[in-house]
Amino acid sequence: MANGCSRLLFLFSILIVALSINAQGDFLYHNCSNNVGNYTSNSAYRTDLDSIFSSVSSNTVIEYGFYNVSAGQEPDEVNVIVLCRGDVRPDGCRDCIRNATQKILELCPDQKEAIGWYDEYMLRYSNKSIFRKVETDPTFYLWNPYNVTDDVSAFNQGLQTLLRELRMRAASGNSLRKFATGERNASLQTIYARVQCTPDLSEQQCLDCLDGAIKQIPDCCNGKQGGRVIQPSCNFRFENWRFYDPTANSPPPSPILVPPPASSPSPEGNGSNTARTVIIAVVPTVSVVILIICVCIFLRKKKRKDKVETGEDVTVDQINGAESLQFDFNTIRVATDNFSNANKLGQGGFGAVYKGRLPNGEEIAVKRLSRGSGQGDLEFKNEVMLVAKLQHRNLVRLLGFSLEGNERLLVYEFVPNRSLDHFIFDPTRRTRLDWERRYKIIGGIARGILYLHEDSRLRIIHRDLKTSNVLLDAEMNPKIADFGMARLFEMDETQGNTSRIVGTYGYMAPEYAMHGQFSVKSDVFSFGVLVLEIISGQRNNCFRNGETVEDLLSVAWKNWREGTMMNLIDPTLTNGSRTEIIRCIHIGLLCVQENVASRPTMASIVLMLNSYSLTLPVPSEPAFFMHSTLESDISSAMGYNSRVTESEDSRTETLPLSVNDASITELDPR
Repeated sequence: MANGCSRLLFLFSILIVALSINAQGDFLYHNCSNNVGNYTSNSAYRTDLDSIFSSVSSNTVIEYGFYNVSAGQEPDEVNVIVLCRGDVRPDGCRDCIRNATQKILELCPDQKEAIGWYDEYMLRYSNKSIFRKVETDPTFYLWNPYNVTDDVSAFNQGLQTLLRELRMRAASGNSLRKFATGERNASLQTIYARVQCTPDLSEQQCLDCLDGAIKQIPDCCNGKQGGRVIQPSCNFRFENWRFYDPTANSPPPSPILVPPPASSPSPEGNGSNTARTVIIAVVPTVSVVILIICVCIFLRKKKRKDKVETGEDVTVDQINGAESLQFDFNTIRVATDNFSNANKLGQGGFGAVYKGRLPNGEEIAVKRLSRGSGQGDLEFKNEVMLVAKLQHRNLVRLLGFSLEGNERLLVYEFVPNRSLDHFIFDPTRRTRLDWERRYKIIGGIARGILYLHEDSRLRIIHRDLKTSNVLLDAEMNPKIADFGMARLFEMDETQGNTSRIVGTYGYMAPEYAMHGQFSVKSDVFSFGVLVLEIISGQRNNCFRNGETVEDLLSVAWKNWREGTMMNLIDPTLTNGSRTEIIRCIHIGLLCVQENVASRPTMASIVLMLNSYSLTLPVPSEPAFFMHSTLESDISSAMGYNSRVTESEDSRTETLPLSVNDASITELDPR
């Protein structure tokens, strides 16, 4: 009984903390617009929105309190603005934004346009253009419930004078900051105020926006000791205490924030603080009562073990989930014509890959794993079940598996256009890849790796990102193969080091190739090599410069230093923005820097590719530990579109420098 009471108290404490955190995470106001349509959970709009939100939440994005970015194409283009209060530190703003990007999607689950305000910042997104435009709708008011007790006329005159002065200072700010604060004596008291515009507005646009907001004081907070008018493009606040100075003494108790009255043009659904207080008081009480009932029922039942780790024991739901992904072996054998050589797509260190067609007509790619893995069937099923949950349009999808004695099969979706290296390194086929398609491929690969690193339920470090592991679908959209299955075969890796180096020379980060140290920055290095290959049309370690063959990274660095980056561009790229191509070369060089800490994260890279307002840092010299004597085109182990490099019965790669490819899955649930 004592044990049950202790458990009850523990759960009760957790509930109180959770409710407290949730209460602090509410927007002051939010609006979900239905004017521009909705999106679905698996749409391109949602994918791009998730990608941008991941970038916004990174530690490198919000540096000046303002961030705007676009992604995708019309009608699914995503435009996002984040505006932090000018007196809030960037790290504080970033911490709050992480909560807001989740909160807004919960409150506006499928609207293509939404906006939310906290006290310290605003988050806004839309599928229509929202940059460099004055937007006044929706508008909402907050005011101090206490009236001015002295000369109201003098207070109002002093307030108007102060706001006009601050509006001039804010409007004349630069493209990173349009914010001003100040104070003024009026009657027997001091008025403190701040004004702000989104920095993408021109000086005149900022003046006009603030003028319109200030004119709403009679409707908002006339005769009050404090108040706010908040709009998407600008806002202001005034109080009789210094609310914007973080070094000042603690302010008096926060005034009650009251939404506009019914007669005022306030947005629908803005509840009062009284209602919010009632909700905060009632919800914990009801939740605690429900919790007590559930705990009592739980304590009356017989205890049963329910392990959540994927190991020897799994729950009924886990077993059922794994079974739902299992294909009948005979079905796969018939689909591949008994694994005939005519259907063989390629072979790598872990087995051959075959094309197949299921009875329903669906085309599949089947990897027939080499025998001898020491992993048990149950563990194999659970690993496959976890990886099959990775869903992203830029990843090759694992459909399931099949088991029959010593036979282990992995079943993937079939991607028709083979791999990227089949096009980019072929003198004839590369002409099909104009700059628009190459830029789309670079962006898609970046989003796919970002998903593996930060957005998936598991944290995946690919470790073998290369052109032959990027497959192209019928519309030439990139799909990354070879991810997330290493734990099915190798058990000697740790999170940061490995005794067995796997991957492909020429794409390996130096710290990984030399010391076995891998991280998300290892994938960033490989991505940088891949970007330079896509732009140049040349393989790493064999860049042809006239009669000589040089290392691609050294050639790129040499041209960067000498300002001759045009020499690096594939001659078949006759169209396309040269500025955009040069920017991608810049990004590629940032990725292959020798210093691991200097390389950007994939979230930063996605941002760099989509936001031209972001200034790129100057790259440092890349590592030149690989030379042209090394063969970089090694067959893939997990990708099913690999070249045949060994006989069907052989288990040893025939290329002299090949290394068994694999990926590492960190089982770090999200």
